[in-house]
Amino acid sequence: MKVFCKRTNLLISFTLLSLVTWPSLSNVALGIPANPSKVDNSTPPPKIPNVSPPKVTPSYPATAPPRQVDPLPDDRDVQERIQETDYRVSVLQPDYTGNLWVASWRGLSRIEPNTGKILARVSLPNQAIGALAQDKVGRLWVGTYEGLKRVDLQTSEITAQNLFLPSKRVLSLLVDKRGYLWTGTDNGLALISPDQGLIMTTVKNLPGVSANALTLDAQGQLWVGTLDGVVRVNTANAYIMKRIDQLPGTTVQALAISPEGLIWAGMPNSLLVINPKTGIVLRSVTPLRGRDVKAIRFAKDGSVWVGTSNGLLRLNPHTGAVLDQQVPGLPSSRVLTLAPDVGNKLWIGTTEGLAWLMPKTIGAKPHLAFTRAVK
Repeated sequence: MKVFCKRTNLLISFTLLSLVTWPSLSNVALGIPANPSKVDNSTPPPKIPNVSPPKVTPSYPATAPPRQVDPLPDDRDVQERIQETDYRVSVLQPDYTGNLWVASWRGLSRIEPNTGKILARVSLPNQAIGALAQDKVGRLWVGTYEGLKRVDLQTSEITAQNLFLPSKRVLSLLVDKRGYLWTGTDNGLALISPDQGLIMTTVKNLPGVSANALTLDAQGQLWVGTLDGVVRVNTANAYIMKRIDQLPGTTVQALAISPEGLIWAGMPNSLLVINPKTGIVLRSVTPLRGRDVKAIRFAKDGSVWVGTSNGLLRLNPHTGAVLDQQVPGLPSSRVLTLAPDVGNKLWIGTTEGLAWLMPKTIGAKPHLAFTRAVK
């Protein structure tokens, strides 16, 4: 019995001792010193691993980087409020009634040339118009950069001609003496029957590739201005009859036949007069040397109007002398198309709109419906 009591006392004493010393034991177990004031500062700090630097040293530009935002110019806010609209007038086509069709990159319109009144507007799916032509029946053919369209002027019906043209980018149109429609694209030439709306033949392997300009000579044969000179095509069978290449400037972008039957070819740097029979360049018109010729038209008085990327001139076709110097008053000096003797006026299409010039007047007058002056 005494032994049992001694063991019981020992067990109780051990339990009480454990309760008293438990907090310090827990601190030791957690690695926290029981008395922070007695921490040994002599313990060395942990070692930092030695990482070697990269072998390739990055290079940085010597100058400072540009600023993120540039300061706005004084007129920047004004420019941003202006809606960008293309006002170019690319083609002018007189019709059989004496009116004038105006093809701009804002649409197609017919005007009365004596008064300038707009008679009709035609809404086209694609407004980038490259050429116009009217067939024998009076239908208007419109060459766009997305294909060929036909407009029936009686019903105002627009028919998309889903023809297998050499290219959808139509640059030139011409109706020959038989009434067939020649369609020039940037990848060849096609002959179309206007009544049936079918392609009769194509000239895909056209020398110079792109049919930029078309005109007819006195014999009714077709002349084509290309990227590599001019080509004469038989309108009866579409065979190539003659090729005149190695011209200065190479690219022919405007064509006209003079009353004497000579070819006038507008180049990016000159105006050439060519003998169609021999293919010899008779002369390079001196005042137009180094100038970009965009349009050539002969007037009823025998003079020739020449539109360039830097102004409009009237020339004596026999001598090449300038009859009228730069015509003032144009919406832009970049002339794209001309239509003389329509409503007793010369009509001028520029990159900034339409203008007209009366005989014996000093300057041109802009047509306000086709210029940037009217929003």
